[in-house]
Amino acid sequence: MRVLNWAFASLIGMMLMMSSCSQGGSNRGDELFSEGKYEEAIKAYDSFLAAKPKNFKALYNRGRSYEELGNFPQAEKDFLAALSQDRKNIQVMLSLSNIYQKQKNHSSALLYADYAVEVPGAPAMAYFMKGRALHQIGNTQEAMREYSAAIKMDKDFGQAYYYRGMLKIATDKKISGCEDLALATRLNIAIAQEASDKYCK
Repeated sequence: MRVLNWAFASLIGMMLMMSSCSQGGSNRGDELFSEGKYEEAIKAYDSFLAAKPKNFKALYNRGRSYEELGNFPQAEKDFLAALSQDRKNIQVMLSLSNIYQKQKNHSSALLYADYAVEVPGAPAMAYFMKGRALHQIGNTQEAMREYSAAIKMDKDFGQAYYYRGMLKIATDKKISGCEDLALATRLNIAIAQEASDKYCK
């Protein structure tokens, strides 16, 4: 899970910077978020949203602030509100999938990851998140397929190699699984080296 959280946080962080709103209150929220001042960021977004309650970017970014504080119900509420403003937004779908994953609600995590991969132009991360949800509910064959789809789209997706490798090892495909762990290690996924030391010696 450490790898998943790091990978997703990196993607979300980039998206947050790109989605910075152009008006003062929300911009201030973005600045506070980037400084790790999540409670203050929420107050700034609250102020902005009081005047513009349907602003997609402010809703989404406030949801991210709640997520960082571990307040998943409020994060979910904001992400769903943002999604109602932009039904095809892959980033919001993946954010919903991620918070459900964190809460071990794997069926909901799968639902939103599945929505994301159905949108034309979905990134490798969408397939990876779908694979993780399938992996967690025990659908190993489909999980393998989704991890492979993510890798096909992004040959340097170290996290996908790691999780696919672990899944292969768990399903008696040790040689191939260890090859995936070696690739993940070369792509600087530290936990992959630990797994390789444990399972591939």
